[in-house]
Amino acid sequence: MELDPALLARAQFGANITFHILFPTITIALAWMLLFFKLRFNSTGQAHWMEAYQFWVKVFALTFALGVVSGVTMSFQFGTNWPGFMETVGNVAGPLLAYEVLTAFFLEATFLAVMLFGMNRVSPRMHTLATFLVAAGTTASAFWILALNSWMQTPAGFEMIDGKAVVTSWFEVIFNPSFPYRLTHMLLACGLTGAFLMAGLSAWQWHKGIRTPAVKAALRTGATVAALVIPIQIFVGDLHGLNTLQHQPQKVAAMEGVWETEKGAPLLLFAIPDNEARTNHFEIGIPNLASLILTHKADGEIKGLNEFKGAHPPVFQVFWAFRVMVGVGVLMLLVSWYAVWRMARNKNAEKALNKPVLFSLIAMTFSGWVATVAGWYVTEIGRQPFLVQGILRTEDAISAVPPNMILSTFIGYLVLYVVLLVAYVSTLFYLAKKAGSKPAPIQTVNPVGGQYVHA
Repeated sequence: MELDPALLARAQFGANITFHILFPTITIALAWMLLFFKLRFNSTGQAHWMEAYQFWVKVFALTFALGVVSGVTMSFQFGTNWPGFMETVGNVAGPLLAYEVLTAFFLEATFLAVMLFGMNRVSPRMHTLATFLVAAGTTASAFWILALNSWMQTPAGFEMIDGKAVVTSWFEVIFNPSFPYRLTHMLLACGLTGAFLMAGLSAWQWHKGIRTPAVKAALRTGATVAALVIPIQIFVGDLHGLNTLQHQPQKVAAMEGVWETEKGAPLLLFAIPDNEARTNHFEIGIPNLASLILTHKADGEIKGLNEFKGAHPPVFQVFWAFRVMVGVGVLMLLVSWYAVWRMARNKNAEKALNKPVLFSLIAMTFSGWVATVAGWYVTEIGRQPFLVQGILRTEDAISAVPPNMILSTFIGYLVLYVVLLVAYVSTLFYLAKKAGSKPAPIQTVNPVGGQYVHA
């Protein structure tokens, strides 16, 4: 069997970025939640807020470490598997990646040490500032990475000279047409991922009998953040969809499974797209609803895939990844609102957190990962066959590395990622269980010296 180097290189990079993206989505949200815990402790003096901080900062540190390690491998692949990418658009991608390291990664990595080891070495105010700077650094990192990714989707602010992209306006490069929507959508996705992880892991602790005020506070915080963020995410997702329809109509056509341009296109709840026959099998849809959602008109026109022959993504993958993302989003809405409603209705946590609430939150612990990865697949596979929309085709950027070598490293990556992922999840539950068996010393504020002391 002849191996396709382009397909293998895409699969390898897809595996790397799938594994990597799991961890920044948690650290971005968790950093701001840690800041919230810290501020609540500073303002109230209640020890359970610091107890929650001390537990979740361990989760943050573990997650941050895996995010850094998994991110390093992707940068090497630009040179090994995709030299045509940097050769063609390196004038854009290189500086943006450098800005991310210089302005974001150094900031969060430096002050993370203060967060973890400076509790009794710096003043409470300085420790709170360090927590804020780590949160700001994680968000700034997302800013630069999403600026580059958005530019690859909707390139602007450049001109092609001798086959290379040359920047004419950095403002237009960074704030390209899809960037505001993509950045907001991704940050909200991070918020949901972190919120459900916190709510789910805390619900597991509560179910196992670890019913401390700190666990209750973390559970309530996670569920409340999720309940507040998910309707905003739905609204922003609609705006993002409209922007995509304007700039990448072929991606939207693949998301909706529309082959022929039509007015009043139905919203397909189920279908099996057939790329070869260029049609759908076993369609179940709601008439006119796709046009209504995308164009805000019941008879709005949606361009079909047949208008983009040779320049549209594989339909089956994009179609179903989009439905997984939306389906998980609906579950997030229902579960978070149900949990918050129960807690608002019953001030007694023992009554509010019944088995349906706990089990639903536990089941949704890693739902943010599922929705984020599915959405990322829609974004990245939906850009095919281009690496940079309209400028660089994927097939033109591949290296001459022998396919058997790509396959061997691909298998190696997969094995390593499975082991690391199992170890990570196992460690999370180990830490959660250990927190109940032997509570960590709580740091409180000495009202005289203003320093942290053991309670």
